[in-house]
Amino acid sequence: MKKKKPSDNVTVNRRARFDYELGDELSVGMVLSGPDVRKIRDHHVQLKGSFVTIRNDELWLNNLTLGAETAENIKLLATRKQIESLKKEKVAGSTIVPVKLLGGARHIKLVIAIGRGKKKYDKRETIKRRDIDRGRF
Repeated sequence: MKKKKPSDNVTVNRRARFDYELGDELSVGMVLSGPDVRKIRDHHVQLKGSFVTIRNDELWLNNLTLGAETAENIKLLATRKQIESLKKEKVAGSTIVPVKLLGGARHIKLVIAIGRGKKKYDKRETIKRRDIDRGRF
């Protein structure tokens, strides 16, 4: 019997691409417990509504939905240089948005991006462009 190769993409935050203009992406590690890792590998995770904050020169992921409950705070692992550059972007008015969760064979990584919020008319333009690409008009 062959073993199934685990998929690399566990989940994608599709809402992030709609609500934000995304810039540079960064892949960071996560500090997780055993049951949390199992829930992520079994695809019982949702990034919708989650966000990244910087406290005490550390990155924290908030409001990640694991199974039926919402995880309080999950520490993210990044280098000091990466955190400093994210802090500068955040001061400039940008937001740090979780984009996708990668759960390959050994490590579980979170891809975060610098995002600038879209206005309502930008979102309407995105919907219009998507409909045109589908061939509805």
